[in-house]
Amino acid sequence: MTRNPGRTTSLLAAAVALLSVAGCSSAGSGASTDGKTTIKIAVWNYASTPEFKALIDGFEATHPDIQVEPVDILADKYPDKLTTMLAGGDTTDVLTMKNVIDYSRYASRGQLAPLTDYVAQLDRPSYKNLTAYDINGEYYALPYRNDFWVLFYNKAMTGNADLSHLTWSGFSSLAKQLTSGDGANKVYGTYLHTWRSVEQALAAAQTDGNLLGGDYGFFKKQYELALDLQKSGAALPYSTATSQKVTYDSQLTTHKAATVPMGTWWAAALLAEKAKGTNDVDWGMAPVPQTTDGGKTTTFGSPTAFAINKKARHADAAKQFVQWASGPEGAAAIAKIGIVPSYSDSTIMKAFFSVPGMPNDELSRKAMQPDTVVLEMPVSERSSDVDQILTEEHQLVMSGQKSVDQGIQEMNKRVTNEVK
Repeated sequence: MTRNPGRTTSLLAAAVALLSVAGCSSAGSGASTDGKTTIKIAVWNYASTPEFKALIDGFEATHPDIQVEPVDILADKYPDKLTTMLAGGDTTDVLTMKNVIDYSRYASRGQLAPLTDYVAQLDRPSYKNLTAYDINGEYYALPYRNDFWVLFYNKAMTGNADLSHLTWSGFSSLAKQLTSGDGANKVYGTYLHTWRSVEQALAAAQTDGNLLGGDYGFFKKQYELALDLQKSGAALPYSTATSQKVTYDSQLTTHKAATVPMGTWWAAALLAEKAKGTNDVDWGMAPVPQTTDGGKTTTFGSPTAFAINKKARHADAAKQFVQWASGPEGAAAIAKIGIVPSYSDSTIMKAFFSVPGMPNDELSRKAMQPDTVVLEMPVSERSSDVDQILTEEHQLVMSGQKSVDQGIQEMNKRVTNEVK
């Protein structure tokens, strides 16, 4: 039989290719060349969200047999992307629950692994907002971060203004006083981000309003205040912010806005930017303005959690990460970079205020100790649907396509007819 050197070479090449593919498949399933188990974790904006690196580095240092690989997703696209991934059978091991609305949706669809047995062993009082993940007595996620809203401000721009006991009326007056210039040199007294919670969740928290109830008259004063600030020129118009994709960070750090209501998670990003030399703003925190001047601070907040994909390839290793990140060691890791953890003990806030660059003045400490923190959105199987309706109508009200009364009337009608 005549030998065919070309055919032999082709067969050898094919064999090598098959071995190469097999090797790639093995690595993709979580088995690395050094024998470590590799788990994947879905996160957003990894480079600008320092808590993820702090948790991953800390966990890997104490678990040398496990390697953590972040699956980075754009923050604005995160809920939609994660929903698509799970619907398609994605096997990413650990899933970051950005808010309780998304959590309730994924849990109700049976896409998350149960963690109820582990929760039963915890010192529950040490975990703030743990009950937010209680769905009919079952738990499918563990919170690692516990954010609430405060008022961030540029110290140079606010000067000697008293921010310690602002009402919304006083806040509006101050924002107008702090506004100056025009065109490219325009400086706004405040920036109100485009999320519906800026108006809706604050109103609900401070008026005992029910976001799932179908009667949203309690939104009216907050919307009227926000629209008046836009009309007066003291706040960047909603339509401009949305069309130009303006970020809240840019408004404060480029000295375009004197004050910005925002969640406490922002502190870590501001500190990281300052350390890198990418912003020079001297900032502080104050209690979020109140509906009435009663001396007490009520704000809203939302925990952030880790869950395990029901289809995780490495569920045991994923569980180790979730337990570590949500517990005392994970709390210490993120407190050191300026993130408020869910787990708390006597050393946590001390570590938080010891971070280089963290404002340590009396007003900032007061801001970090609100009297009441109301959950941003109640956990319910209806939360996601209600959120969608309220978001759609919020956009129409803030862009001027509907009046406040028309928007609220439509919210009432749609939630009652489409959800309840």
